[in-house]
Amino acid sequence: MNNILQLKGRFEQRPNTSKPGPAVLPKGKSVSSGHVRALQEQLEDIFKHWSEHKEIAGALVSVHYKHVVAKSNRLRILLAERGKSPVDSIRGAKFIWEPDEDGHETQKHVFTHYISLNALEKAIVLLRNTADVIDAGYDGKITSRDTENIAAVKVFPFHEIIPKTTLTKVVLDCHYVESFNIDRVDESITEESIITIYRTNIETKTLLRKFGINIYDDRIIDETTLRLNRDEIQILLNKASYLIAMNVTDLAQLTKDDILQIKGDGDHIPELPIPHPQNEPIVGVIDTQFNTDVYFREWVEYHNMLDPNIPLRDEDYHHGTEVTSIIVDGPKGNPEIDDGCGRFRVRHFGVATSGSFSSFAVLRSIRSIVASNRDIKVWNLSLGSTKEISPSFISPEAAELDRIQSEYDVLFVVAGTNRPKGETKPNMKIGAPADSLNSLVVNSVAFNQKPASYGRVGPVLSFFHKPDISYYGGDGPMFFDRIAVCRDTHGAFYASGTSLAAPWITRKMAYLIQVMGLSREVAKALIIDAAAGWNRKDDPSNSIGYGVVPIHISDIIHSEDEEIRFILSGTADEYETYTYNLPVPVINNAHPFYARATLVYFPHCDRNQGVDYTSTEMDIHFGRLNTSRAKPMIMSINDNVQAEEGLRVIYEENARKQYRKWDNVKHISDVIKSRAVARKAYDAGLWGLSIKTKERMQPRGKKSLPFGVVVTLKEMNGVNRIEDFKKLCMARGWLVTKLDVQNQIDIYLRSEEDIVFE
Repeated sequence: MNNILQLKGRFEQRPNTSKPGPAVLPKGKSVSSGHVRALQEQLEDIFKHWSEHKEIAGALVSVHYKHVVAKSNRLRILLAERGKSPVDSIRGAKFIWEPDEDGHETQKHVFTHYISLNALEKAIVLLRNTADVIDAGYDGKITSRDTENIAAVKVFPFHEIIPKTTLTKVVLDCHYVESFNIDRVDESITEESIITIYRTNIETKTLLRKFGINIYDDRIIDETTLRLNRDEIQILLNKASYLIAMNVTDLAQLTKDDILQIKGDGDHIPELPIPHPQNEPIVGVIDTQFNTDVYFREWVEYHNMLDPNIPLRDEDYHHGTEVTSIIVDGPKGNPEIDDGCGRFRVRHFGVATSGSFSSFAVLRSIRSIVASNRDIKVWNLSLGSTKEISPSFISPEAAELDRIQSEYDVLFVVAGTNRPKGETKPNMKIGAPADSLNSLVVNSVAFNQKPASYGRVGPVLSFFHKPDISYYGGDGPMFFDRIAVCRDTHGAFYASGTSLAAPWITRKMAYLIQVMGLSREVAKALIIDAAAGWNRKDDPSNSIGYGVVPIHISDIIHSEDEEIRFILSGTADEYETYTYNLPVPVINNAHPFYARATLVYFPHCDRNQGVDYTSTEMDIHFGRLNTSRAKPMIMSINDNVQAEEGLRVIYEENARKQYRKWDNVKHISDVIKSRAVARKAYDAGLWGLSIKTKERMQPRGKKSLPFGVVVTLKEMNGVNRIEDFKKLCMARGWLVTKLDVQNQIDIYLRSEEDIVFE
């Protein structure tokens, strides 16, 4: 097997120098004055409402688009405050499914804006003037050719009514917008819930007092998310249902594993041998309580985060102890899935009992736990809700995990949640917090790699791939179908569940990050890339994710003899981060390689943006460098032509389906075929990597955003060409190092040694 190579060198950075063209309608499209006047009348009704209801000191306006729209096709001028873009006033986004003009069920974007009455009144005037011009100069319908002519003329005959650039922007807005409305929550909320309201210019507690609701800081998660009881929710529904952006029931039921005890009399079994802990890596576990009587107790630092007055029963210790037993010493009871990662120390935080618990309380404790334990880089969270995630927004639990990971440079491994006992609903959606996008979410498979019978499915927000990957969590009636765990002093128990699949991945992530010294971006990319392999197909069931992760760590940190696997990492500081300097061996004027690449990054996320949850898009282009044109161009292995100059327009729906636009994981790969055809080598024989970074909101929230890329080249004829590749890279100025396991272990051990000064 070959070692993975680390390539360190210079990435070039450049800002986006392209300028938007004139605001013209797409070819063959038109806008009628009737549609413009209908939008005007809708805004007039909305203006009348908010003129009479001044509690929020402005207006909430929902913009219903005709389909899923790209950022560039959202409102350009309507609803804009003076000197600002309409994008700045967006407070929420969701998807709805409605028939289009042809009667086909279509996914559509809905954005909710918070604006002043002045901005609303200005939009009404713009629509009225635009409709008047369309009637007066274009017989009630303005076409794409008309907008092109308007952009080209120097003197616009209707400039006294409306400037030509303003007119074309309004026309373009009207082309994409189907209607304006004041959206309200129409569902019944009968339980204590976590509510998110739209952000306005009025502080949350002050705003709610206007409706007779008094709350205190201990019930507020952030400036817009809070916990309300049933009576308070009814007040809000009756008086201000338009304020509610999202809601979830606060009481989340812990997903319990189905446990099968091995046959026996249950007598006490002597303690199993285990060495004393030394300086092994520490993993964080947030779960139910930990049984301090188990044989590996010396390896666990236990903290009960509950009120000491809460009584605890034996079953309150089972789940958490089982999870931690796998992380500390899992291979001892499961030699058939020995991962070669050794043992880990655990810092275990008991935040729940075995019954129902408040997810609100857990939310408040997770942040303080992570903030107080900055030495821990990998956290395991195997708690989950029995309730399904919403199709329109991220759960508060997931949003908090994403914020924590963005702020503290840590990674959460999260269980994909189990199907509750007796639940027969097909394709039951995963539960919170398994909808966390930055986390590595793990579903379970049986030992035959088939999805577990108790598993639940994604996607998240109808688009994002969740779960990310799958691993062995046991499934079946016999003890050998399940995972051996330790929960007390009575020997092995045999259990199954996503809660037991996740800790195995936690072990691998801790090994990659803390022993091998890799960044979390590269480590996550390696895990996903290894699961996907060469034969990955889209997972229509959304139950396995990118695939099942290999058992042994060696299969993740090495490649086959005919493969060249290398990792690249850096930060995106400008619009494009790129290198045109990757030399791939050329044989007979061709590159005899299949190729695949996996990109991972941890974007800032904003729950208030609804379905537009990730704030940053990284678009990967990887392939041969074609220098025969005036400007070098990367011939991407997945034919990605987004943002390339002079090429066709790609609609948002297609960009999301084909290139995973806005997803924080990108995996592109050749398909291995029975007849291999080498790629033509261009004059320099170089390949390139380009990452184009775009932001939903301006200015960019986080200037430098780290990324990790794993690339694998597979020689079509089975020849090992890794030494040729290394020499070519060094000749091009790359620092090439092997990811040597023993060397990294030695480095880790030395870094953890206690130094005694005499």
